[in-house]
Amino acid sequence: MIIDMKPLSMAEAREIIENTEDEKEIVPFIKKFSKIDPKEAKKLRQELSEIGLMKLKDEYAAKIVDLLPEDAVDLNKIFVDVSLEEEEINKILEVVKKYI
Repeated sequence: MIIDMKPLSMAEAREIIENTEDEKEIVPFIKKFSKIDPKEAKKLRQELSEIGLMKLKDEYAAKIVDLLPEDAVDLNKIFVDVSLEEEEINKILEVVKKYI
C-alpha cells in the first residue's frame, strides 16, 4: 500500500528497504551507485531545503543527493527544464561541496 509519494535519493531508499525481505537483492545494487550514506543524504537534503530556492523541487534535491554535482555544468544537467541564476548555482554547490 502506498502511504506517501515523494522523490527519494538512492541513499534514502536504501534506508527504507533495509530490514525488508527485498533487502538482499536491492541494497547491494543501491550501494554500487549511492555516493553517501542515508544519514548524510538526509542532512544534505535538509540543507538544500534551507537554502529557500523556489526552483529547488524535491525531485531536483533527490537527484542532487544522488549525483553530488561538482560544478555548474553537472548541476545544470539536473535542472534541464529550469534555468538557474549564477547565485542560485553557487548556493547549491556550496552546500553540496560539504558532502563530496
